[in-house]
Amino acid sequence: QVQLVESGGGLVQAGGSLRLSCVASRSFFSINVLGWYRQAPGKQRELVAAITSRSSTTYADSVKGRFTISRDNAENTVYLQMNSLKLEDTAVYYCNLRRPGIGVEYWGQGTQVTVSS
Repeated sequence: QVQLVESGGGLVQAGGSLRLSCVASRSFFSINVLGWYRQAPGKQRELVAAITSRSSTTYADSVKGRFTISRDNAENTVYLQMNSLKLEDTAVYYCNLRRPGIGVEYWGQGTQVTVSS
C-alpha cells in the first residue's frame, strides 16, 4: 500500500502561480506513471499531466505551455508547477501513482485550487 499526500493548493488570482507537491509513503516502483488529475464541480475527473519513470511527460491540451510536471525520485515526490492560472483551472487536484501492466493505482486525498478573478 502506498499513501500519497498532496499539498500546495490554495486561492490565487488569475494569472498567478501555484506549485503542487505529492509525497509518497515509500519509494516509487521501478516502472510507474505519476499523474495529476483534477475534478471541477459537476465535471468528470480529468488527466492534467503525467510523467513516466523515464520522465516522459504528457499534458492535457488545456494546460500545455502553462503547467509543468516533474518528479524527484530521491524524495518520492512529484510536482505540478502551474503558471498563468485561469478561472477554469479551479478544481480539486489529485495525485495518482499507477503501475502499468499490474493494474494497481493509488490516489491522494486531493488539494483544492481556486482561481479568482
